[in-house]
Amino acid sequence: MRVSWCFVAAISIGIAYAQAQKSALPTANPGRPTVSSPATLTPVGYLQFENGIAFDDGSADFSTQFGVNQVTKLTVSPRFELQGLFAPFDYSTGETGSATRATQPGGISAGVQMVMLPGAGMKPTLSLSYVRSLYGGTAPDTDVGSALQGVTFLWSQDFGRFHVDMNGVFNEETQGDVRRAQFGQTLSISHPLGPLVVAGELWHFTQPFNNGNAVGNLWALSYAMRNNLVFDVAIDHGLTSSSTQWEGLAGFTYLLPRRLWKSRK
Repeated sequence: MRVSWCFVAAISIGIAYAQAQKSALPTANPGRPTVSSPATLTPVGYLQFENGIAFDDGSADFSTQFGVNQVTKLTVSPRFELQGLFAPFDYSTGETGSATRATQPGGISAGVQMVMLPGAGMKPTLSLSYVRSLYGGTAPDTDVGSALQGVTFLWSQDFGRFHVDMNGVFNEETQGDVRRAQFGQTLSISHPLGPLVVAGELWHFTQPFNNGNAVGNLWALSYAMRNNLVFDVAIDHGLTSSSTQWEGLAGFTYLLPRRLWKSRK
């Protein structure tokens, strides 16, 4: 009997230790796979990597496209975050003006996000971000296009167990020497469903060079294996003739568990 009680005690201590280790990990703050980005920032001093793949089918500029994307974030103060956005390559078929298949590099951008009004729970968080393209790449664009630079207003708020992210986007797109303004709006609502989080989203972007509108409806599932490791999948359906008809996304967000510098007390 004494051996049995010792065994139970050892298991209980092991479970408690594992739970303590998990809760001690910093919590990731993914900005994927939805089009909307959260107004809240990642934990200060920790590198966060958002990694994913996307498969597009039925676009005006290509038949199918497979791409890899990566976003690196580092919050350096409670109100200021640095961002790097990378698209290493895209593999396209049926590209407009070409009957061949092609693997081409995507773009590289850098940006910052600043919290203008911090909040928590029912109190909204309002932020402002700026992103600038450093390298446009040669891969064909999706229906939203690619911006030379852009400003986004971000709003995040909780309503009970529902979480809402809203973005207002103002981009500058170029074709040759011609520059035009693009406007976009996104609304994402998420809710926990057991160990998963389900999110539904509506998004809209103007298409300034063909006088169209790209509109889509996205549904996503995410699962936090640990506080700092979140897996996600999503499917998006275009709702207009000039929108990419179907897009599948999958990836994960990983927050390095060690701070890059010591916190100030």
